[in-house]
Amino acid sequence: MTGTGIQAAVRRRQQAEELCAAAVRALSADPEVHYRGGRPYRGPHPVPVHAPHARTSPDDADFASLRGAADGLALRLRGSDPRRHAEVCPTDDPAARLVFELLEQFRTEAGAGTEVPLPGVRTNLRHRFLRWSRACEESGLTETARGLLLFTVAHVARARITGEPVPAHAEDPIEATRAALAPLTGHDLAALRRHRADQRAFAPHALSLARTVAGLLATADGPGAKDDADDPPEDGLSPFTALLDLDSESVEETATATSGRSRVLADGPGGYRVFTTAYDREGPAAACVRAELLREYRDRLDRRIAAQGVNVPRLARTLQLLLATRAPDGWDGGQEAGHIDGARLSQLITSPTERRLFRTERTAPVADALVTFLIDCSGSMKEHAESVAMLADVFARALDQAGAACEILGFTTGAWNGGRARRDWLRAGRPPHPGRLNERSHLVFKDAAIPWRRARRDIAALLKPDLFREGIDGEAVDWACTRAAARPESRRLLFVVSDGSPMDTATNLANDRNYLDHHLREVVTHQGNATEIHGIGVGLDLSPYYRRSRILNLADDTGNGIFREVLGLLAR
Repeated sequence: MTGTGIQAAVRRRQQAEELCAAAVRALSADPEVHYRGGRPYRGPHPVPVHAPHARTSPDDADFASLRGAADGLALRLRGSDPRRHAEVCPTDDPAARLVFELLEQFRTEAGAGTEVPLPGVRTNLRHRFLRWSRACEESGLTETARGLLLFTVAHVARARITGEPVPAHAEDPIEATRAALAPLTGHDLAALRRHRADQRAFAPHALSLARTVAGLLATADGPGAKDDADDPPEDGLSPFTALLDLDSESVEETATATSGRSRVLADGPGGYRVFTTAYDREGPAAACVRAELLREYRDRLDRRIAAQGVNVPRLARTLQLLLATRAPDGWDGGQEAGHIDGARLSQLITSPTERRLFRTERTAPVADALVTFLIDCSGSMKEHAESVAMLADVFARALDQAGAACEILGFTTGAWNGGRARRDWLRAGRPPHPGRLNERSHLVFKDAAIPWRRARRDIAALLKPDLFREGIDGEAVDWACTRAAARPESRRLLFVVSDGSPMDTATNLANDRNYLDHHLREVVTHQGNATEIHGIGVGLDLSPYYRRSRILNLADDTGNGIFREVLGLLAR
């Protein structure tokens, strides 16, 4: 896909999410619901989507399907008490939980139109379920006994609870299994229909049906289903296992960075303090690594990038489109309209009929931007060092080709638990609330004035494990923004790559545990007017600190997914 195509796709997806979020807020009467990164959130917390048919893929371009999933979410938020549901939901058996979640979702969806006529919502819900049903068949779910059993239960239960008929395409595949299930599930299905408006009365029958189906699934072949002795082993790749994996994935909420108010910083005089700067260090990261070791790191990083298969020229073109602004590029003379060209005024006398006496200003797209990657080099980031180095190196190379400036910076501390700064504080008699109490270390992996080709060796210093200690994020963000402000580029973007909240043990113990993250929020608010600050959370939601943020899963970074996430931030 071209850069224009990626940008248009991101915008379409964003518009669809905004429309769906508005529909969810209106239907659920919950003003805090919104979408971020393709997932629903209530305030800062993600909303788990339990039922498989209510979940959509980030690449799903079917707007009606997205609306159906959004309407299902809204009805679930409006019509289901999460506490009462959690009391009954079987957490000891994944299969029983999956069926129980399906039944509760069908119960809430059946409420569409019972209180207030909502024919459009019912149409969206039906469209979403049909799309999920056909996707199950195409994936091969119905080719195994277990998959066919689950497929049948989903269709039969939805038909009984909502009163809508089974889709025509599913009638034949489920016929034999439905007939065999009737004696085992008929009573519970009838009760589900009667009690669909009462969650408390509905739950026992839903639980009974879920346990029955889970027992049948455990026997390896459901009633009336074909033998699946020839099926491949359940190694995590079978459609049924994949369905259960999706369910567990939806229940697992993405961790969110915790943040709070620091009483010491908010109520104390003078604001943020630093006990001593005597041991602070700022300089090139390559100076901390032996030349032979740095060459080994660079070779290792090159192998990783080659295995990634990134199309750097295409990425550069996309970045140029996203960052480009129109800039003057000379004049075109001999025009019939525009500004009068003084050099041609004599032609008014020599050729009175001549009209090409004007000139127009010519413009060209220029990526007049500085992109800074500020990398958290705290201890927990050590395991992600190679992936983060690959991300920063590829973007630095692509930005170089796009004509934009790029800077790669890092921040850590010179020691664990305060080091020499804490030692001086102890010798001074432990004065209260000393402020930052460690040796700040700011590292430059690539300066904005140095092209990627000359800096590529220094970038590999990110792989040195003993650079990673503790993190003082607020001062690092302020430092990176100050460096950017000294540059001539008109647009400045800062991407902070981190996997956690600010953490320095000595500082937190001597002040309070929210001292550093309170300061980080203050810095982001202050510097955000001149620099576009983005948070890239490595498996963590950084939205408490950064208004613009994305979550990256570096554990599964095959392909170009992580690059698309960063491009998505730029496109927004």
